[in-house]
Amino acid sequence: MTIKDIAKLSGCGIGTVSRVINNQPGVSEKTREKILKVIRESNYEPNANARHLKLRAASTVCIITKGRVNPLFVNVIEECMTILSTMGEDTITHTIDEYGDEVAEALRLMRNQNLKGIIFLGANVNLFDERVDDIDIPCVIATTSGASLNRRSISSVCVDDEKATTEMIQYLYNKGHRNIVVVGGSLSEKQISYTRYNGCKKGFESCGLEFNPEKNYVSCRYAIDAGYNAAKQILESNKEVTAIFALSDMIALGVIRAINDAGKKVPDDISVAGFDGISMSDYATPRITTIWQDADRIANRSVELLMKHIHYDLDGEHDVIPYKLIEKESVKEYNK
Repeated sequence: MTIKDIAKLSGCGIGTVSRVINNQPGVSEKTREKILKVIRESNYEPNANARHLKLRAASTVCIITKGRVNPLFVNVIEECMTILSTMGEDTITHTIDEYGDEVAEALRLMRNQNLKGIIFLGANVNLFDERVDDIDIPCVIATTSGASLNRRSISSVCVDDEKATTEMIQYLYNKGHRNIVVVGGSLSEKQISYTRYNGCKKGFESCGLEFNPEKNYVSCRYAIDAGYNAAKQILESNKEVTAIFALSDMIALGVIRAINDAGKKVPDDISVAGFDGISMSDYATPRITTIWQDADRIANRSVELLMKHIHYDLDGEHDVIPYKLIEKESVKEYNK
């Protein structure tokens, strides 16, 4: 009798059965009792070494990245692979579209690859539903918090996106800006963009500014061309805008180009701020004022947590690392 047999007899997922066997939360009392009844009737005895033996037999760490044009993720991936290589670990990388389903992709890869752990980059935590029960290997979500999932097998490493975006709005306000527009992402409640958006709203409120989503927010993908098109929309509909806060530096690059193409200058006519602190932001004209994330630290801690949880059966850990608001050339005092 194996855990798969228990799952089949009880009509539940393997992950659900595993949580019951290991006395973990996240299972209703009705389901828990149903599984325990099958275990009692079948005289099933869990093998305490089974998980360890399975992970020892598995050979590969997988990095699943969401979005194809994010230099921050490229830096994190490169650092993760370098660290894992020095540990003698085999690594594969897989990239999906910004609006793809990373959980479905993880399950597909698990069926076809001998995986021992997964690092998710840029994950939409809203997609981590009951299917996660069948991902029975350690996972780390990097750049997005997974704390709300309350899953024992999932850890996370990120900055405090909400606090950071609140700080940037306050910074723009203190520079004299009152007509500020936020650009970027979609508003699924557990995506990075929603957390950043929520921080912006709090920033407006803390400064005594009204936040009108129709006037002060434009949704777009995390890409240069998307930022360009969003900025064109803003310039056509809001002639009074004095500052645009892009929720990624890639968006900010497109925003700056659109402003220039409209015959205006950054920051003389409109100030622009970004988020991520990618190296490209230092080569833009002007250099972009941004929220900097430490890609190396995110990578190092993600690998550290993953390997720790591969070797030891522990509860998930959720780290929040520091960020910095770096003032460069793209924001100017507004005195009119």
